[in-house]
Amino acid sequence: MPAEPLICADTATRVSSVLNRDVKQFGKQHMFDANEETCWNSDQGARQWVALDFPHTVKVSQLHIQFQGGFSSRLCTLEGEETGEELVKISELYPEDVNAMQISFVEETALDKLKITFENSTDFFGRIVVYHLRVLGERL
Repeated sequence: MPAEPLICADTATRVSSVLNRDVKQFGKQHMFDANEETCWNSDQGARQWVALDFPHTVKVSQLHIQFQGGFSSRLCTLEGEETGEELVKISELYPEDVNAMQISFVEETALDKLKITFENSTDFFGRIVVYHLRVLGERL
């Protein structure tokens, strides 16, 4: 079965921070709007993250992410949780510090919640800028 996009209108999204708390200009919604002009821009800090709470159980197999070069992460940790279970580490990814869309394949894991932690920003102040984020896999 081909991988399908798992993030939908009913997926609850949280982020660690938003630059200057300017949600209108730099909010989390911009990671999913398919607009090349908009992005989520975190505030400064050591560990930034994005958490996705899916409306149903999913099996994640791919992560597509596009950073702004100079504001990416050297290490991304993916953690997942099934309802009533503990958050467990699924994978570590090592993205490049480039503007291009990056596709990572991960071990297929059934989960209800996914947390992507950006462990090591390429920006001196720890900011992360994400233009596009897609999670692909299968709805269970």
